[in-house]
Amino acid sequence: MGVAFGMARYAYGLTLPDVRSEFGLSELLLGLIASGTFAGYLIGLVCVPRLSARRGPRAPTTVGGVCGFIGAATVALAPSPWILAVGAVISGSAAGWVWAPYSDIVTEAAPRPRRATLLAVITTGTSLGLVGLAGLGLLATAYSWRLTWAGIALAAAVAAVLNRRVVPRVAAPRRGEGAPRQSLWRRPMAAPLAYAALYFAAVTIYFTYATEAARSGGLAGSAEPLLFALIGVGGLVGLRTAWMNRAMGTPVVGVGSVWVVSGALVLLGLGRTSLPLTLLSALLLGTGYMVGSSLLAIWTAQVAPDRPGEGFTLALVVGAVASIAAPAAMGALIPALGLPTMLVLVAAGAAVGTLALAAPPLRGAAESRRPG
Repeated sequence: MGVAFGMARYAYGLTLPDVRSEFGLSELLLGLIASGTFAGYLIGLVCVPRLSARRGPRAPTTVGGVCGFIGAATVALAPSPWILAVGAVISGSAAGWVWAPYSDIVTEAAPRPRRATLLAVITTGTSLGLVGLAGLGLLATAYSWRLTWAGIALAAAVAAVLNRRVVPRVAAPRRGEGAPRQSLWRRPMAAPLAYAALYFAAVTIYFTYATEAARSGGLAGSAEPLLFALIGVGGLVGLRTAWMNRAMGTPVVGVGSVWVVSGALVLLGLGRTSLPLTLLSALLLGTGYMVGSSLLAIWTAQVAPDRPGEGFTLALVVGAVASIAAPAAMGALIPALGLPTMLVLVAAGAAVGTLALAAPPLRGAAESRRPG
């Protein structure tokens, strides 16, 4: 998870200013490539259920490691923006292949009382990946942005081998006789699906434009990888997501995580010329991001306990669609409204959206907030 999500999925945002400089790309094209990386993520997501059904849930995680290696290596060697885009899409797909299958693996391999905590720990691996990405980014500031992607390719190869050796191989999940696929579209799923759309749109915008905001605000190049390191450090709070869920309930934690992400976007937009405010925004983003993503894994396992992997995949597909649309829309609107204004508008939209989300569906979902 650390390599696929914390590194392969978000490296494009870290290297975006250098990619723009080397290839002379427009805001619109940069936004479209960013959307393409999440399209790759979506492709991985929708392919996971069929592969899991045939080969078991560990098989997609292996595919994800291979995609991370091939995609990152392609970007590192890309001679043109089109080859770079292809590599970024393949690299972005790695996260789609690896995340949801762990819900099924945990369900089959772990006792019920430990599942929520394990899901949170697995998801929070992203934080460690972000710290690693920051280290590669610092190395790249002294040499070339391509070293960041080369390092990710190496890390993906190592992670794929470790995953095969360490993660238990479990049987393909059995389908209940009376549980057709359409049954996932039931009322308790409405809240996590709406939450996924708001949460992923806001988080995607931050990761895509964080370094661009820092650079346009006049901050030193070394501040950009530091942003990702602090996101990873702040994200370690996600290890306590299961405890928060028990103490406060799923709705409260979900709304709170989106509001924290929104606050981070506002600080990034309005405080991008100030290093302390920009770094504070990164810490806030890490906290909201990792608590929010850990919560989504727990939430979907609660409302679809018989099919946790499929329920999680459905929520991630909804989030991936939002992640595809958000950067493309940003790229189209930034020339007219400016990056700081767009960051604040996205934050406001996400925060206001949670007010509607905190109405009946969320209150109904609170009935299923017990850890499973």
